[in-house]
Amino acid sequence: MKAFVFPGQGAQFPGMGKDLYESNPEARRLFDKANEILGFDITKIMFDGTAEELKETKVTQPAVFLHSVISAICLGDKFQPDMVGGHSLGEFSALVAAGALSFEDGLRLVSARAQAMQKACEAQPSTMAAIIALPDETVEQICAEVSKEMGVCVPANYNCPGQLVISGAVEAINEACSRLKAAGAKRALPLAVGGAFHSPLMQPAKDELQAAIEATEFRTPQCPVYQNVDGKAHTEPAEIKQNLIAQLTASVRWTQEVEAMLEAGATEFVECGPGKALQGMISKIAKGVEGLVVCGATEL
Repeated sequence: MKAFVFPGQGAQFPGMGKDLYESNPEARRLFDKANEILGFDITKIMFDGTAEELKETKVTQPAVFLHSVISAICLGDKFQPDMVGGHSLGEFSALVAAGALSFEDGLRLVSARAQAMQKACEAQPSTMAAIIALPDETVEQICAEVSKEMGVCVPANYNCPGQLVISGAVEAINEACSRLKAAGAKRALPLAVGGAFHSPLMQPAKDELQAAIEATEFRTPQCPVYQNVDGKAHTEPAEIKQNLIAQLTASVRWTQEVEAMLEAGATEFVECGPGKALQGMISKIAKGVEGLVVCGATEL
């Protein structure tokens, strides 16, 4: 069985999507349509902008979404998913690829999400950090201790065994990093991000996005969509909506999501979108699984 997966923020790179635009008429039409919907020339930033310009959340999220969705569309008959999933922002790409959302509605929601998150980031100094080579339980325990003493500090992204990203107030994250290093973390590395994604500090963004999601038509997807909040498969539009809303302040349970896909019979994972981050994570989650194929869309 084949699972198609879609990356999140951080996968962007200068020049992303230019090859698709130049080689595929449908890709060109969709990129041009995106410029109209967004009200600014995102393709100019994607194709010719700097890494710094691409880092701005209101640009990054639509850019990664566009590259991911259009990559899947350009596969044509090769895009035959038995299941789909996406990491954080990538969940929106997965929903569009699986037919639960239209391209236009997906892009509008991603743009609204990006702007709401940007506002939440500006409202309170906050950050994230990657914790390498510690058991999840140790990270969870230290986050809970720091949260009680200093403010928000929570596990945000369960990326793969030995890699968990934490999120919260700047001082709390700095303190947690010190304690986690003392507890044996190989690295506790603050990330260059705008704020505390997937933490309670995103509540204002969640409130703002909720209205937009509830006003948008969601259809039954063509295959199960595995969602971040619980790592489980969903096909009911009302459930998918609620999980998408909850995702902004909840942990991304990517490890559990991939494990659930494997349990459901996934034997091939195809990453659609920029970069290879998900391929690396999946290879670590599925370490030792015989006959598993993990590849990018261009390798099909």
